[in-house]
Amino acid sequence: MKILAINDDGVYAPGLWAVVEALQDVAEVVVVAPDREQSGVGTAITLSRPIRATEVVPLVDGIKTYAVEGTPADSAILALESLVEGPVDLVVSGINQGSNMGNDVFISGTMGAALQGFFRGIPTIAISVAALKNLHFAPAARVARLLAQGVADGKLVPPLLLNINLPNVPLEKIKGVSLTHLGQRTYMDVVKEGDDGRRKYYWITRERPGWVLEKGLDIWAVRRRRISITPIHTDLTSNTISREIRGLTRDIRQAFRP
Repeated sequence: MKILAINDDGVYAPGLWAVVEALQDVAEVVVVAPDREQSGVGTAITLSRPIRATEVVPLVDGIKTYAVEGTPADSAILALESLVEGPVDLVVSGINQGSNMGNDVFISGTMGAALQGFFRGIPTIAISVAALKNLHFAPAARVARLLAQGVADGKLVPPLLLNINLPNVPLEKIKGVSLTHLGQRTYMDVVKEGDDGRRKYYWITRERPGWVLEKGLDIWAVRRRRISITPIHTDLTSNTISREIRGLTRDIRQAFRP
């Protein structure tokens, strides 16, 4: 079994190597990750210039490791199409420093990397800890190991993309596991204006989120010290087609009649 480990926090981020340590005796692990922190870049890929990948010294002995001058999605594409020899059986994106819940999955570099595995029919998990300081990576690494063992045993098969978020607590303080849906934030990003003496600039910042705390949502689970597992798919089609949209299609159809 072969596992690709990837992230958006950079090739030497501690969460990445915590999960590598947990997985190294389950399978052959190859690390391909951005050469610097790339949070918030979402699914971006680099098409305007060549991308370089350099083999670097691993933090865990015996792990082939590449640093990529690009986004998390770039790293995943290079890994799966060129750098990793032979088929990959599982992609693990993380362990991310900070949660990836609700609307934030659409801008998450962790998820951007994971999607490239999912698009290629490879079982994939994105895994995050809901904190930025003093992180407890051990529970997340243990979850990743259990899921990797499930893939190895044939219990988890594609199509599979799981978005996993854990509270930042030691293992003994976790109160359970919940299968969840993506939550919703109740704030928008904030733009702060400034002037550096030469010209005006704008800085996009994130205010403290107000979450919808309904039972069954990812944020609901994490706030209750539960592990949140959200199955993800890429069909963004709305299940609701309103009367207004149906009327719009009729208007467009009529406009194209000779």
